[in-house]
Amino acid sequence: MTDTVSVESDLDIRATYLSAEELKLAASLLFQTYHDDPIFLEIFKSGKEGYEQRVRASIREELSAFWQAKQPMVGLFLGDSMVGVACLNSPDESVGSDRFWHWRLKMLLTAGYFSTKQMIEKEQKVMSAVPLNKFHMLSFIAIHPLHQHHGFGHYLMAAVNTVLKEHADSEGVAVYATSGKFKKFFEDANYEFIEDVNVGKVSGALMVHYRNK
Repeated sequence: MTDTVSVESDLDIRATYLSAEELKLAASLLFQTYHDDPIFLEIFKSGKEGYEQRVRASIREELSAFWQAKQPMVGLFLGDSMVGVACLNSPDESVGSDRFWHWRLKMLLTAGYFSTKQMIEKEQKVMSAVPLNKFHMLSFIAIHPLHQHHGFGHYLMAAVNTVLKEHADSEGVAVYATSGKFKKFFEDANYEFIEDVNVGKVSGALMVHYRNK
């Protein structure tokens, strides 16, 4: 896996795999994006005190687990500024539910037992509905609020496709979209709707980008 993920642009824009020093910046960007996501509002009890702390803790520990498991985390930069980030689970069979033991313990201390349990159940339910044997799961994707609607999302998706090309054994990339605007975005990026998956009171669209299509 090279450090740079190729994207074509006339702008001063580049996509690279995140370094350890960039994880905090990525976590801040993801928090801004997922703060109002329906699945986070449901699982982390937005109506109860401490919601933002639980969301921050979840994202922080998730990124830490990705880093320790050497999973693909891509940052999109405009000059020196991070404008986007995407985090994927690789198709490696060792990267399953067992990979999160360390993450689970820290989540229990920060986000609480029920939120941790629901996050694990959500992941297992969505993953089991994917109609592929070996695949990447796009767990997080975000574009900075100040840089949305300017085409940066398409550069980020091009970088995700490059990650897919680097793994010949991966059949495609799956994503769980919990809002209509995200569903439309992924449709434009050649993701096919598979089915609606309910997690608690939230319904989201499971979508897949097939390698051979």
